[in-house]
Amino acid sequence: MNSKREFAPADEQLAYLRKGVAEIIPEPELKAKLEQSAKTGKPLRAYLGVDPTAPDLHLGHTVVLRKLKHFQDLGHTAVFLIGDFSAMIGDPTGVSETRPPLTREQVDANAKTYLAQVYKILDREKTEVRYNSEWLGKMSAEEIVRLCSHYRLARMLEREDFRSRLDKNLPISVHELLYPLLTAYDAVMLQSDVELGATEQKFNLLVHREIQREYGLAGQAILTMPILVGLDGQRKMSKSLGNYVGITEPPQEMFGKLMSISDELMWSYYELLTDFAERVIIRLKEEVRQGVLHPMDAKMQLAHYIIANFHGEDAASAARDEFQRVFRERQAPQEMREIRLTRGPNVLISSSRTSPNLWETKTMACGPNPVKWSSILAWLEKMSVSEVERIIKQRGFEVNGQAVTDPAARLDPERHATYELRLGKRKFLRLVIE
Repeated sequence: MNSKREFAPADEQLAYLRKGVAEIIPEPELKAKLEQSAKTGKPLRAYLGVDPTAPDLHLGHTVVLRKLKHFQDLGHTAVFLIGDFSAMIGDPTGVSETRPPLTREQVDANAKTYLAQVYKILDREKTEVRYNSEWLGKMSAEEIVRLCSHYRLARMLEREDFRSRLDKNLPISVHELLYPLLTAYDAVMLQSDVELGATEQKFNLLVHREIQREYGLAGQAILTMPILVGLDGQRKMSKSLGNYVGITEPPQEMFGKLMSISDELMWSYYELLTDFAERVIIRLKEEVRQGVLHPMDAKMQLAHYIIANFHGEDAASAARDEFQRVFRERQAPQEMREIRLTRGPNVLISSSRTSPNLWETKTMACGPNPVKWSSILAWLEKMSVSEVERIIKQRGFEVNGQAVTDPAARLDPERHATYELRLGKRKFLRLVIE
């Protein structure tokens, strides 16, 4: 029985893999590897290493994951490496000071959540999952010394992060110098043919390739992927910057966030977060330019596609319909946060449901007279009164579908009623005066 695997021609595979890639190092070498793979029927080993430094993934993380899936789609072996050992050291890339190391407990907790999220992109049955503690946790002092002997300190200090810190007289810990060498040993142990990473990881990836050769291997090809710009249109997508879209967020939340990106940024998201062919994206772009296709419709198609990948077609369609109803037809969403408001002696008491069986209660001091909407909203939404008043002046506050533009407008908590409120573009809540 012939178990030789069939592959598409190397040129065809390379054309598919080039989409969205920042750099292939070196491209002729990758092409030669693909040709040899097609000739022998042996799949390439393409890997992505990720340190579980946080529990949740966002769309920025998926850019490189999607490229790993492209290798998987072509019949090659996708290796997802969880850096459970290296995460405790900490990658110095892009860091201006030594970061505190994570504990084993933190790393293990984060790693548990990763695979469930990763399998939303990669095929669970066809993905080889490894942990670098398998070999790094067992290295002897002699093996570590031998590994370090294969790379020069001067070369290590050429990397921008370290050079910048030296120029500013900032400290560099020795364990940070070990990081790219230890992760290079991952590539040795995995015997990888290709490694994927973000553009900011280029130095590390080149070290990995060089160390492989020092250990008698051919040296892997490298594919770097661009950094995904966040919702603000300026900075790298990051949870700490609040400009991210989490892949486990509710579909409606994801849809609203994706619709907030600029028309210009939308095309980068099409390129990096979808499998649309380049010619299709070019055609869509031209249709928008000519006025044949409205930019919002193109963006809705993008949001639908992304959400369907993580939550399914039904959830994506429901999120799209909800957005259409709320933001285009100016109707209230079918589901919104409900807050009950009652009055006590010179205080307001709010109760809001935080889970099916749990209500959160808090109080606000007030006099016996009607209270400003701006004060109530600032209290309920944890905003400043001045910020709420600015939104009100800009016609960003509605009560039961009617705009309220006077920052001095008041609510009488003595009057039993239900109000559907909109604050800004995406905050909705139902206020019940009991």
